[in-house]
Amino acid sequence: QVQLVESGGGFVQAGGSLRLSCAFSGRTASTAFVGWFRQAPGKEREFVASITWRNEYASYGDPVRGRFTISTETAQNTAYLQMNSLRPEDTAVYYCAAATIFTQSPALYNYWGQGTQVTVSS
Repeated sequence: QVQLVESGGGFVQAGGSLRLSCAFSGRTASTAFVGWFRQAPGKEREFVASITWRNEYASYGDPVRGRFTISTETAQNTAYLQMNSLRPEDTAVYYCAAATIFTQSPALYNYWGQGTQVTVSS
């Protein structure tokens, strides 16, 4: 059974940094690609970044490109999202997810974590 558990969220001032972690258990071929998404109150779930487990290539959403970095540590079955230069508009619940293909569509991700809250104050 695949399980994803996020951690690392919290409260930070604008311009600050946070690193989110996503610990995988039961990783299989159906979790070959990792994605991070976020959802703010009243808004749809938004693509943040995705990567292959081998760190071969990554993709970023326009609002975070150049500020956020996605990575994985296969030996620890953990994915990361380093978030720098945070802005109040980055405030959301952040989710990690796993898919069998490299995609930005949340509908194509098969497994999801429970989410972690990130709050950025101005």
